[in-house]
Parts: sequence; structure tokens; C-alpha cells
Amino acid sequence: MSELRADTITASDGTSPITLTKQSAAKAYIYSPATSASITDSFNIASITDGGTGEQDMAFVSSMSDANYSSIVAIQTVNMQNTGGNVRTVGIHSKTSSLIDARADYILNTALYVGGYEGLIFYNMSTHGDLA
Repeated sequence: MSELRADTITASDGTSPITLTKQSAAKAYIYSPATSASITDSFNIASITDGGTGEQDMAFVSSMSDANYSSIVAIQTVNMQNTGGNVRTVGIHSKTSSLIDARADYILNTALYVGGYEGLIFYNMSTHGDLA
């Protein structure tokens, strides 16, 4: 049996990171505050744009091969009993090969509000599929 040990793996030019293609590793992820269009931690995310209350647009550095990839979006919230709200949906509003538009909707006192609420703290997103 062979064993490979390495501290760093780079592309053939010796300086660039390797490119993951046709593998099951996540091709992008982000951990982002919901109240500001900023990135706390990410991989393959070029930028994030505030798309409105509870909505964020996340652009990839390296695009996916098409829009038929899988992404999972979750949120972190404050204690929802303090706000009287309940998250109804959180997920992908729309996506292209180069961008994901994530949105959280909620119910407050039985009324549906599209586009988030004050208790939303962080977006967490992971994407799997083939890079272009």
C-alpha cells in the first residue's frame, strides 16, 4: 500500500492552488453575516451583495459548469421567541452558473414576510457540482 504525505499541494506552476474538478469536495462555501454584505470565511466566493432584507447574492470566483449543481443554505438566528417569529423557508431564491441568490422568509404573528427578519445572524452555504 502506498502512502502520500504532504504539507502543501500546488498546481504545476508551483504557486497556484490545485483546481478541484470532477470530485465530490465542496466547490464553494461561505459563512456570512446576514446584516452586512461581508464575508467572514469562504472558498471560491468572489463577492457578496446585499439583495435586500434577508437576501444575499453570492458570486463565485470560478463558475460552475451550469446551473444544475447542488447548494445547501442554512441560517443561524437569535432566540426566535424574543422576536415572535418563525423561519418558514430558507434557501436558494435563484441561481446561475456564477451566482447564488439566497433568501430567508419568516412568519411573524401568522403573517408571512418575504425576505428575512431582524433575528437572522449568519448565512451558511455549501455548493457541490462540477466547475466550468
